[in-house]
Amino acid sequence: MVLTNDIKTAQGIIQKTQQQKRPMIEPEAKEFINAFGITSTRYRVVSSVADAVQAATFFGYPVVLKIVSPDISHKTDVGGVKIAIRNEEGIRASYEEIMRNVKKKQPNARIYGILIEEMAVPSAEVIIGGLRDFQFGPVVMFGLGGIFVEIFKDVSFRIAPVEEREALDMIYDVKGARVLRGFRGTEPLDILALTQTILQISRIMTSLEEVREIDLNPVLVYQKGIKTVDARIVLDQVYSE
Repeated sequence: MVLTNDIKTAQGIIQKTQQQKRPMIEPEAKEFINAFGITSTRYRVVSSVADAVQAATFFGYPVVLKIVSPDISHKTDVGGVKIAIRNEEGIRASYEEIMRNVKKKQPNARIYGILIEEMAVPSAEVIIGGLRDFQFGPVVMFGLGGIFVEIFKDVSFRIAPVEEREALDMIYDVKGARVLRGFRGTEPLDILALTQTILQISRIMTSLEEVREIDLNPVLVYQKGIKTVDARIVLDQVYSE
């Protein structure tokens, strides 16, 4: 994982959304974290079926399709997500179905296109995030994904800025950390990449006050490297004129 701190790119995305008086959309959130060296799935926003087919061919099947709209925060609720699309026929059918679903369930939503992204190879899932707490200020969060978060609430928190040792402690504090260290014959996963990602989230939260919340979920962890599948960034609602 290459650490970068492209504050200028991040600030440009923030200013764009503020000037347009809208929330940050997913492709912008991925561009935002990419500017800090946090790897995401490869993606492209398209506005036609032909472009969708071309993008899928470039990435290689299977792919995922998602609606891109600043007015839709829960894409699955409106039928705006299709996964594991494996051929051109599936792309065409899924693209048209998503558009029909959204127009039916949320007809006034602004549609910026369809996001085509590679379908990442399955692996252990974690969640990494940041929030701006009223009492404590910027806070960083880490947890194991799936049932660990949903049922066991297996997460750890630290007040930012976070140092490398604290980031490691956050990882080992969660009960599910055994999965990352290697469990029942599986190879250890990339703890260093996770540590560096937590440090970058800490840097974002302490250097960009406009960011109110970051949610990277899921983040897939491999033997070497990580890949963020979904990214959501919430900004303070202070729009520039």
